[in-house]
Amino acid sequence: MAKYDKADLERRMKGAVESLKGDLSGLRTGRANTALLDPVMVEVYGSHMPLAQVATVSAPEPRLLSVQVWDKSNIGPVEKAIRSAGLGLNPINDGNNLRLPIPDLTEERRKELAKLASKYAESARIAIRNVRRDGMDALKADENKKEISEDERKRAETDLQKLTDDIVKQADEAAAAKEKEILGK
Repeated sequence: MAKYDKADLERRMKGAVESLKGDLSGLRTGRANTALLDPVMVEVYGSHMPLAQVATVSAPEPRLLSVQVWDKSNIGPVEKAIRSAGLGLNPINDGNNLRLPIPDLTEERRKELAKLASKYAESARIAIRNVRRDGMDALKADENKKEISEDERKRAETDLQKLTDDIVKQADEAAAAKEKEILGK
């Protein structure tokens, strides 16, 4: 039985791109985006929970996030978690809800966010290349077991490299679009 599975490798590579897009969506660009609060963990009921499990987050205005906490006794811990998350957001408690105005980004902060987007993209490229390496190793193992010929291995390696290049290009495009959005160009 051959170990090489192109469909699985493609799924794993696309997963790296989707992960990158998720990471990039959490970067603040001066516009309200509910994904901005995805990394916030709240300590309630004796454990750490994602904010989405204790509150509803919405973006009623382009520069405002609204957090409606389901259990009113958790407003304090949610507010504390948002402040300590390092997102640069200061919640305003209006009794039942928390309002999070999105401040303007400074040029320095924009450059930091663009660097962070580049770092995320490089991590995705590394993950994609690691998947390619796994595929190449599987092809060589299949050839050594005499399950495929050398020509079949070389053809499959060429196809795998083309797939890798296409997926890396998708990751680069996603990162470039986010950097452009962050820098306001």
